[in-house]
Amino acid sequence: MLNADKGWAEKLDGKKLRVGIVQARFNEGITNALAKACRQELVALGVEEQNIAHVHVPGALEVPCALQALAESEKFDALIALGCIIRGETYHFELVANESGSAVTRLALDYQLPIANAILTVENLAQAHARQDEKGRDAARVAVEMANLLNALA
Repeated sequence: MLNADKGWAEKLDGKKLRVGIVQARFNEGITNALAKACRQELVALGVEEQNIAHVHVPGALEVPCALQALAESEKFDALIALGCIIRGETYHFELVANESGSAVTRLALDYQLPIANAILTVENLAQAHARQDEKGRDAARVAVEMANLLNALA
């Protein structure tokens, strides 16, 4: 029987991994902070700078399209989605949050590729600021752990 349950340190070893990041520019102050925390954590986990591809798209609805292009390249062990959707006065928040979230999940399943989803969905800017660093780091850890798990299961 396959035992893919490695020790904690091995699960978070990014030395041999290639990771793609797709960052939405909308709410750029927040997404820049997410990206900075994410990249710093990837490097701390051993992912080499030259093995991190980072692309920008206009907003959260465009993130899945870029993720799909990266997935189709077959160059990455994991991908990361970064964005920030802040509730407004219209239904647009729900549309963007639901569509981007389901598309990211669908891509991960369709391509059997881990995609850490750090597209924040918050009520206000204060909530976004409170989450930007932690969620950026979390996304990096999820990407590395899941990439190692799927590589072990292959």
